[in-house]
Amino acid sequence: MIGFVRGKLASKSPPHLTVDVGGVGYDIEAPMSTFYTLPATGSDVRLLTHLVVREDAHILYGFGTQEERALFRNLLKVSGVGPKIALAILSGVSVEGFAACVKLKDAAALTKIPGVGRKTAERLLVEMPDRLDAVGAAIAAGAPLPHAAGAEFLRHGKPHAGRDLLRLREILVRGSFEIAALERDQTLVAVRVRTLLRR
Repeated sequence: MIGFVRGKLASKSPPHLTVDVGGVGYDIEAPMSTFYTLPATGSDVRLLTHLVVREDAHILYGFGTQEERALFRNLLKVSGVGPKIALAILSGVSVEGFAACVKLKDAAALTKIPGVGRKTAERLLVEMPDRLDAVGAAIAAGAPLPHAAGAEFLRHGKPHAGRDLLRLREILVRGSFEIAALERDQTLVAVRVRTLLRR
């Protein structure tokens, strides 16, 4: 198992990136949450990794933090969830946001993530609550900031703007769901009022 790679960022084009480690290029797939914190091409980078072995390929997945990798690994244990869906989830919501959706049993919010259908969302709500304890352990371990985010913090006193964009997207997704629910409630009230007026 390859635990991490450290080297020069040779190229990046979501969801793929290549890290040059001593003259050997490692092709890696990563979620957008990791891409937001990557440095410029040619800079030093360190990524935590998870290797998926298939009959036709060995695919390396990269992550900027311990909690992202922990969530990815636990998502793979859910029936019907493969690496593609797991990456989509990490690209569409933060680890904390995903945990909140599971705790609130918010299947509708999860279906806003591309590739996550109703049945998959329901399976996540059933199978992930206990597994979130493992993810929480990774968060509690105090995982360090990835290289790019740490450098950005030292230079400007704030984390990389990409993470703020991810959080903003998460808020907008949940907000759109709540607005839709409110509109449905208003429609029901209007129907009931019209029914009463006709009596």
